[in-house]
Amino acid sequence: MAVWRYSALDRAGQPLNGSLEAPDEAAVLRHLRRDGALPLSVSPARGGVRSAIAGALSASAGGGAALTRQDVTNLTRELSTMLGAGQDLDRALRFLVETAPNRRVGRLLGELRDEVRDGSALAAALGRRPRSFSRLYVGLVRAGEAGGSLAETLERLADLMERERSLAATVQSALIYPALLSVAAIGAVVLLLTQVLPQFTPLFEQNGAALPASTQFLIDAGDAVSRYGVAALAAVLALAVLARAALRDAGVRLVFHRLLLRLPLLGGLNREIMAARLARTLGTLLLNRVSLIPALGIVREVLGNEAGVKAVDDATASATGGAGLAASLGASGLFPPRLVHLLRLGEETAQLGPMALRAAAVHEERVRIVTQRTVSLLTPVITIAMGAVIAGIVSSLLLAMLSLNDLAQ
Repeated sequence: MAVWRYSALDRAGQPLNGSLEAPDEAAVLRHLRRDGALPLSVSPARGGVRSAIAGALSASAGGGAALTRQDVTNLTRELSTMLGAGQDLDRALRFLVETAPNRRVGRLLGELRDEVRDGSALAAALGRRPRSFSRLYVGLVRAGEAGGSLAETLERLADLMERERSLAATVQSALIYPALLSVAAIGAVVLLLTQVLPQFTPLFEQNGAALPASTQFLIDAGDAVSRYGVAALAAVLALAVLARAALRDAGVRLVFHRLLLRLPLLGGLNREIMAARLARTLGTLLLNRVSLIPALGIVREVLGNEAGVKAVDDATASATGGAGLAASLGASGLFPPRLVHLLRLGEETAQLGPMALRAAAVHEERVRIVTQRTVSLLTPVITIAMGAVIAGIVSSLLLAMLSLNDLAQ
């Protein structure tokens, strides 16, 4: 009998870690499933030379450089393709090792293949590398292995990761142009105040002319920016560091994330993104035969918003007590009514997984539309504001020059 360390999710979706004496890994998995837990990883607590070497490799992989999400997505898609074509897992992993894009990916795949050949389940090997493979990833692979549908599970995982990347890329790409435009606008104003306007100041002083109030204000503003600009920038950076430190507190983070969901424009976009993540992850887990409560325990980790996490925790407690999931999510007021309606329909028709994926597609499209509308609104607003400020500076200079001309006459 050997001692095995395990990591799992209990019926309430909470992490469960411990050790168990059993003849092999399969016996540990059977014991955990009999207790209603969802196994995430199982590894030997002690063993011979081979176990020691595998443990050293796992520690090295866990402490070394993690794979990027793009690397994980690519290898997931390739592995699902190989398994779907009828290749066994060992041959598929060997092919991935031979075609790895770089040494880092090849080394990790080689370690995975060695552990699988030594009798470890793929999910257990993945679970020993939490920096590269999330709990969601490991949990889905575990469910796929248990159900004999690893190829289909990996294909769904690749689809999930590609959709998440596409969602993030849509938002990031759309915000690049307004961000650059804002930086250019601020830079142009600072340049005019600190470099152009001071060139005219001696001319005004030598003639002793009474400057218009707007021109005097701009001269004072330019002088303040020149004197205190660096200190103000340092103060802003210090405040950002303090704010980041404050957000480590769960209470402060919860208040801040609730505020983000209430902001005009951006609040609606954040709610749509959160709804898309919840629905896509939940639907993928349910279709891979993960029960609802453990699935919700994984879903809470992908939302990225503490207010949403609390709402999911409340919904988990409600579902554990026999109440509906959709009703609790709707009562939180944080999720779009469309998501709540589709989830309720899925509960009533016993099609929660498919309806969750349908809701995900709807909200991902909503994210794209809201993002486009927000950018379409922000771009002209920033352009008009920049033009108005620059026009105001130029007009103030012209008024001062005209006052000098009147004085000369």
